Amino acid sequence: MDLPTSISQALKAWPPSWTQIVLFVLSVFVFRAVYFANFGPLSHYPGPWYASASDMVYRSLTASGTILPWLQAQHSKYGPVVRVGPDRLSYINPQAWKDIYTPRGPKSNRKDPGMYTEMDISGHPSILTEPSDAEHARVRHIFSHAFSPKALKAQQPLLTKYVDQLIANISTSSSPIFDAVKLYNFTTFDIMADLTFGESLGMLQTSQYTTWVSNIFSTLRLLAVSTIWRESPFLMKVYKALEPDFIKKASRDHQNHSIERVKRRLQLPAARPDGQVDIWTRVLSQPEGRGLTPEKMYSNAAIFMLAGTETTATLLSGVTYYLLRNPEKLTRLKGEIRGAFAADAPGEFTMESLQKVRYLSAVLNEGLRLYPPVPSPLWRVTPEGGREICGGYVPGGTRVAVTSYAASRSEENFWDAEDFVPERWLGEDERYGMDKREVVQAFSVGARNCLGQSLAWHEMRLILAKIIWNFDMELMEGSERWNEQKCFVLWSKGPLMVRMVPRIEKEKRRTLPCADAVRPNPKCQP
Repeated sequence: MDLPTSISQALKAWPPSWTQIVLFVLSVFVFRAVYFANFGPLSHYPGPWYASASDMVYRSLTASGTILPWLQAQHSKYGPVVRVGPDRLSYINPQAWKDIYTPRGPKSNRKDPGMYTEMDISGHPSILTEPSDAEHARVRHIFSHAFSPKALKAQQPLLTKYVDQLIANISTSSSPIFDAVKLYNFTTFDIMADLTFGESLGMLQTSQYTTWVSNIFSTLRLLAVSTIWRESPFLMKVYKALEPDFIKKASRDHQNHSIERVKRRLQLPAARPDGQVDIWTRVLSQPEGRGLTPEKMYSNAAIFMLAGTETTATLLSGVTYYLLRNPEKLTRLKGEIRGAFAADAPGEFTMESLQKVRYLSAVLNEGLRLYPPVPSPLWRVTPEGGREICGGYVPGGTRVAVTSYAASRSEENFWDAEDFVPERWLGEDERYGMDKREVVQAFSVGARNCLGQSLAWHEMRLILAKIIWNFDMELMEGSERWNEQKCFVLWSKGPLMVRMVPRIEKEKRRTLPCADAVRPNPKCQP
């Protein structure tokens, strides 16, 4: 047989070969689906058959940003626990929070390293990524001094300074139209930078993102999506080989920026010369605080700048949107805040006084329910030998999580689950008496819950209360469907355009014509 004839025959055989390959791949997929759905270790858990064949279903939906509505649909169809992958279970019942996230010694569910290790600086775990429960407890105890009620009270002047600057910026702007997402980000990043590094980022002064913060936002989506691929050792190697250079650079820049700013802060005494109280004021004044290595300080500072900024701004953005879409709720909140505080003056908006405005807390809780800042599942891996979750045995090596978004919008957990109803948190309406409010755990549970949740609560109350007290707001055309967002572990938010008019000026404009009128004007408003 001559060479041309061999090549010709090979080319003729080529299409069937590809057909055979495709048929083989499909056969493997179907076999895996049948096996895992009917005979696999999680076969007794309900879920879509195609998701049991390959984790590529879950990963692809995550990469496309459409995982949340899909998970919600699966729970609506199959119930409170759903198999969403060959080794993956999603829960929406309240008990799952304790069973999954509460440490139980050697029987604890561990964090999946693939989801968190990229946040570490030079391989040194932070309080968020520390795998050892003992070391986590030690580091958490050290930092707890910086987030105690006493520390928070001392930090009030610092927080108020930046919130007042936000109010001044809005009041003196030449345009009454703002992107609320940017306003909240400027404020939360400036606050946390001062608490973490002892110096502001200056974004409220310039009304612009710094290059560092812009890089965080530009790479956050890709970094978030990449975590799901890191769960597979093989795919993690592929990702590392193909990881874009700009992501690597952004990660290095974030780490270097954090390191340099912490170094500058540590050159100062624990008690800052300006009298302000930050995280290091409390940590370094404790004997055990000196037990933190510089690397631990750098890693934790970097995490504080991520976990304590974007999430708070996200919640405030979501609450602002839902208030403007529900005018009757905004009217009630406005009345309670303006009735509780006679003036926006020093000593008025304190931690204690804000906690007394019950409807303010109810609005924020409802925002955490409908628009959780971290809506995606935070996966844990069950220990060797497995463990019981929500009354059912789960084999070792299974990924388990509560899907906050689906849990909060489930009719099994809440009446009028898709509606913004702050009153459900006040016990005023018996229709909401059976709501399972304990399923909303935006700050997680157990020994690894959010250390800074008291700070976050005061920050959210203070910013929202001052905005509501000082301004009348209106949602601009084009932002009516702002909440229809994709999710890449965190929300992918667009601009939230809002008109903000100082209430004092508005009231003056309303009353001046009446005061100047010689005869009563029927169009005048009291």
